[in-house]
Amino acid sequence: MTDAWTPLAETTLSSSASDVTFGSLGSSYRDLLIVATIDNSANTELFIQFNGDTSTYVSLRLQGAGTTAAANTHSGTSMRLVGNGDIMTDFSFQAVINIFDYASTAVHKNVLSRTSSSNGVDLTAGRWPSTSAITSVKLSPNTGTFEAGSKFQLWGLNII
Repeated sequence: MTDAWTPLAETTLSSSASDVTFGSLGSSYRDLLIVATIDNSANTELFIQFNGDTSTYVSLRLQGAGTTAAANTHSGTSMRLVGNGDIMTDFSFQAVINIFDYASTAVHKNVLSRTSSSNGVDLTAGRWPSTSAITSVKLSPNTGTFEAGSKFQLWGLNII
């Protein structure tokens, strides 16, 4: 059995946007991967939400910035992938977001996110407590907008 990542969608913003949504995901793949290079208009946090659901998402974040480290938890109506704007004081960052078993209707959905900027790195593990298949994924900042030139790629992991 061989794992193969398949490109599903790509968006490069031509103007600022308050969020980016990937919809109509289908169920052809086991896992999803989002790779993003984001410019933001403000020092912000990055959030993800599935199927427009505002139930309680939970996450644990680990952060490193040279000689300092931090950890915290979050629960809310969307999952916080990077928090407090701590690493985004330059308003530009990269994110790699794994969404596991997204099409399954038997398990809660788990997310692993890695984000980085010139100011540090964050690692977030999160859970959406739903057994619904994920049909749409929305990324949004809590303040400001994603700026023109921000690029978002969606990949599916196909088991061959």
